[in-house]
Amino acid sequence: MTAKELFKRGNEFFFFDDPAETAALCRKKYPEDCAHIIRVADEVCRNYFLFDLEHDLERTWEPVIFPEDAPIDWEYRPGNDPEFTFQFNRHRFLICLGQAYWLTGNSAYETHFFRLLMDFIDHIRRTPKTEQTTWRILEAGIRGENWVKALRYFKDSPLMTDERAEKIWKCLREHGEYIIEMDSPYRYISNWGVMENHGLFEIGIQMPDPETRERFTSIALERLAREARMQIFDDGVQWEQSPMYHNEVFHCFEDVLLLAGRNGIKAPDELWEAMRKMACANLAWIRPDHRQIIMGDSDDMDLRDYMSIAAYLLKDPVLKYGGFSELDFESLWDIGVKGAREYALLESRRPDFISAALNDSGNYYIRSSWEEDADLLHFHCGTMGAGHGHSDKLHVDLILAGEDVLTDSGRYTYVVDRGRFEFKNPDAHNTVTVDGEFFTQCKDAWECSKLTQPVKQLFKEKDGYAFIQGGNLGYMHKGVFVNRKIVSLGDGLYVIADELYGGGDHEMEQYWNFSERGRAAYENGRAVFTGERVKAELLFVSPGCQAALGEGKISRHYNRYETRTRLGVKRAGKGFQSMITVIGGGKKDKERRIRASLIPVRSALKGITYPASMAEAVKVETAKQEYVVILCHQEVNSPTDLTEADGCMGYGNVIVFDKRKSCTGGTVLCY
Repeated sequence: MTAKELFKRGNEFFFFDDPAETAALCRKKYPEDCAHIIRVADEVCRNYFLFDLEHDLERTWEPVIFPEDAPIDWEYRPGNDPEFTFQFNRHRFLICLGQAYWLTGNSAYETHFFRLLMDFIDHIRRTPKTEQTTWRILEAGIRGENWVKALRYFKDSPLMTDERAEKIWKCLREHGEYIIEMDSPYRYISNWGVMENHGLFEIGIQMPDPETRERFTSIALERLAREARMQIFDDGVQWEQSPMYHNEVFHCFEDVLLLAGRNGIKAPDELWEAMRKMACANLAWIRPDHRQIIMGDSDDMDLRDYMSIAAYLLKDPVLKYGGFSELDFESLWDIGVKGAREYALLESRRPDFISAALNDSGNYYIRSSWEEDADLLHFHCGTMGAGHGHSDKLHVDLILAGEDVLTDSGRYTYVVDRGRFEFKNPDAHNTVTVDGEFFTQCKDAWECSKLTQPVKQLFKEKDGYAFIQGGNLGYMHKGVFVNRKIVSLGDGLYVIADELYGGGDHEMEQYWNFSERGRAAYENGRAVFTGERVKAELLFVSPGCQAALGEGKISRHYNRYETRTRLGVKRAGKGFQSMITVIGGGKKDKERRIRASLIPVRSALKGITYPASMAEAVKVETAKQEYVVILCHQEVNSPTDLTEADGCMGYGNVIVFDKRKSCTGGTVLCY
C-alpha cells in the first residue's frame, strides 16, 4: 500500500475541504482557540500530556511528562484511575498536531505526529492484556475518528512514506476488524457500541479499496441504526441519563451523517431521526448559558458546537437558535469553509416553546424565557440510566437570573476509593430520603445493589404557572411512598411539597445542595443563597423541621471538585407527613423579601377544617404579590364540596390563586 494509494480519495469525501483556507479563517476569527491548540501541540512535541479540550471525556489537571529521549509508555497509569490511560490512547492530540501544523506551517508538528503515531503502531500490539488498556475496544473505536481526521492534515507530507502508509493502512484495518469482531448485545444498548461503530464507519471511509470500504461502512450503518432504535427514547434522550454521554452519541451520529452525505451513501432513516430527536432534547434542557446540566456522569460543557452541526445537517433554523450564529473553531475543521458559508446564511429562529416535558426519560424543564438571564428549573423522575446515572430520583436543579442556585453534583471520578459514591448518592442531589436510608444503593462504581422505580405523573402549564409531580417506590419495603409536587408561580417563585404516604414512625430528610459559586446561610427556617448576581431564599414552612448546614462537593469536570454548602432538613412523625418549601429569588438589584406561611384548608360547604394529612395551603407574599396555593394530599371533596383557604375557594387537587385578581376558582393545575 503506497501513500498515493492510501490517500487517493480527495478531501471532498472527508471533513474540511481546504485545510489552508480553514486555518486562515480560524486565525482571523478564533485567535484564542488557535493559541490553545498550538499550546497543546507544543506540549505534545515535548511529550507533555494534559487533557483540557472542551470535549475530552476525562480531563486532567496535572500533566504527565515522558522523557523526550525515551520511548512513550502508552500503558502509563497514574495512581489508581485507569481513565488517564484510556484518554491518552484515544489520541485526540494527533488532531491538535495537524491543526497546529496548518495554523503555523511549523514542520515540527509534522515530525512529532509521525513519531507518536508510528511509535504506537510499531510497539503496541493487540493482545488479551492490551485489550484492557491501550487496545480497549472503546479506545479503538474513538481512535477510528481521531486517526482518520488527523491523517488528512498530513496526507501530502513528505514524511508520509510508502512504508508508513502501509503500516497505517494495516493498523486501521486491524481496528476495523476488531470492532466488527467485538459486536455483542451489550453494544446494542451501550454508548460504547455507537462510539465503536462510528469509528468503524470513519475507518471504512478511509479505506482505499471499494470492497473494504463498502463492507466496513455498511456493517457500521446497520449496527448504528439498531443502536439508535434501542438507545434513544422517544423524547430524544439517550437512555443512560447523562447529558455528556447523550452528546457523545449525538456527535457520533452527526459525524457519520456528515461523511455519509459526502460519500453519496444513504444513511438509515433511524440515524437521521435519532439525531433530530437528540438535538431537540438538547434544546429543551440547554441552560441559559448554553451549557448542559451536569446530570449523572456529565461535565459542564457548551452545547452550541454540536447543535450547530445538527442545524447545518438538517437545515433547521430552530436548532441553529441553540447553536452559534457562525461555526465555531472545531466545527469549521469538521465542515470546512464552504459549509461555514452555508451555515452563516441559515436563518436562526427562536423555538415556539419555552418549558418542556421529556416524559419518556422523566426530565422536566420549567423555563422563564430563552434569554441568558432566564430562570430554569429541572426536575428528574425517570430511570436511573445504569452506570452513568446517579441516585437522583426527584432531584431539582434551579437556575435564577441565569445563575446556578441549586445544582447536581457532577461525577468527579469513576474510582470508588476516590469518592465515587459521594457524587452518586442521593445526598449529593436535591432530593428527599426516608429514615436515613438511600432509595438507591451503589454496589460499586457502576452497579447498584438496589434500584428504585420512578412514578412519573403530571406536567402541566396554565395561566403562566407550571406544575410537575412525581414519586418513587424506593421505600415500599417500609410501606412508604414518597411523592414530590412542584408549583412554579413565575417570576422566580416556586412551591415544593414533599409527601410521605405510609404508617408508623418515619423521618424524612431533604437535601439542598447549593452552587459553589455563592454562599449559603441558614437561620430560623430560612436559607439564603447569595451568588455573584443573584439572591435566593428557601423558606421551610412545615412545623417541626430541623435543619443543619454541612459540606458537600461538586465536580464540573472530571478529576476536579470543589466544596459547597449542603443543607439537610429533617422532619419526623407518624403516618402521613409533608414538608413544604417555598423558594424565591432573582437578580440582586431586584431582590425582594419573601414571606410564606401555612394556612388551614377548610371545606367550604361542610364548614370543617381538614387535617394537614388531607390538605394544606401556603400563602406566598412579596411586596407586590400575594398567592395562595392549595395542596390536597388526598381526595377531600365529597359528596359535593369546594376547598377554601384564606378566602380563596375552588375545586381541584392543586390550585393557585393570585389574590390580586380573584379568590374564586383559581388556576387548577391538578384535579
